[in-house]
Amino acid sequence: MTEIRQVLQLDPDPLAPYAIAPGWQVGNLLFLSGQAAIDEAGNIIGAEDFDQQVEQVFVNIDRVLAAGGSNRSKIVKVTIYLTDMAYFPQIVEARKQYFSPPYPADTIVEVKALAIPGLMVEIDVIATV
Repeated sequence: MTEIRQVLQLDPDPLAPYAIAPGWQVGNLLFLSGQAAIDEAGNIIGAEDFDQQVEQVFVNIDRVLAAGGSNRSKIVKVTIYLTDMAYFPQIVEARKQYFSPPYPADTIVEVKALAIPGLMVEIDVIATV
């Protein structure tokens, strides 16, 4: 039996200029690259508005999951990168808004900066197909 191992394709792909795959399918698992508040054209959404950035992150997550034949209900693990841990209460509320029980496993870390100045949150995901 041949194992499925393929890159997920987006068109347009806002990560292409950075030589990053949106995600990979390996067997029945999807591994998404970190998703941040950039639109399909690569523009930052929600500059200085954390909640708007979180909303765009989940738009992007949904788009990549759909490209892999999955959806948010199949997420099993997230890693959340915050530029300021003061956003932690908002992330807890966002988890309640964007996920349903049973909630995915979760790691939250504070980072000095993200790839593009102005980004405040990035989330990477592991999901099933």
